[in-house]
Amino acid sequence: MRIVTWNINSLRLRLPLLAEIVAALNPDVLCLQETKVDDPLFPLDACRALGFPHIAFHGMKSYNGVAILSRLPLSDIERPSRSGREDCRHLVARVAGIDIHCLYVPAGGDIPDADANPKFAHKLDFLAGLTRWYRDNFRPDRPMVVAGDLNIAPLETDVWSHKQLLSVVSHTPVEVAALAELQASLDWRDAVRAFIPPEQSLFTWWSYRSPDWRKNDRGRRLDHIWVTPALAGSLRGALVARECRDWTKPSDHVPVIVDLDLP
Repeated sequence: MRIVTWNINSLRLRLPLLAEIVAALNPDVLCLQETKVDDPLFPLDACRALGFPHIAFHGMKSYNGVAILSRLPLSDIERPSRSGREDCRHLVARVAGIDIHCLYVPAGGDIPDADANPKFAHKLDFLAGLTRWYRDNFRPDRPMVVAGDLNIAPLETDVWSHKQLLSVVSHTPVEVAALAELQASLDWRDAVRAFIPPEQSLFTWWSYRSPDWRKNDRGRRLDHIWVTPALAGSLRGALVARECRDWTKPSDHVPVIVDLDLP
């Protein structure tokens, strides 16, 4: 099973690019974030035409939104809310005996201070609530996958400059600690770093503000795929599709791919 996660940054705007990515990467399950489309307007027919007869989505107008596109049947679809908000950031579906969690963690604004910045406070509250929910409702021996834009680059090699980004939202110590707590909730395994060593720089996002993203390479690894220990032995490969950042009208994120060898 090939699982791909991608912050598409507007599904309807990037439908042509989605078709190219599906052709190039051939995912069995595709998790999308920032779909930015209200559920009644979701382009079901266009997504089915790409070879995904099974689709779940949870969206709102102009902001956020998550979707799971699958070649295999989906069941047990849930749309959990976090922090008392219905802001369409979490979608769950069962695929071939695996719980797939498509997540879009709040970005957190520009100021890394929960007292001064409500967006940052919301991000930390979202992560804390999600950590409690996983810890209280699931076990590490349950086959589960988290795939999505977690909006945190935890390792020093997940950002272009550790020292310069220590006070920048997405790489601050408080966020990295909150993500570590989330990862510890079910002993989640970082599926990508299982194949790409932590010592190696790895990015999945580059700002639109950069005049030449490839030359400057000032990226961050914000997009992740994790698996519970029950699936760790099934991991067979991982890839970050950097080349997609060069395609026509790209998202500022690129797809992340993980392959699982399932019975």
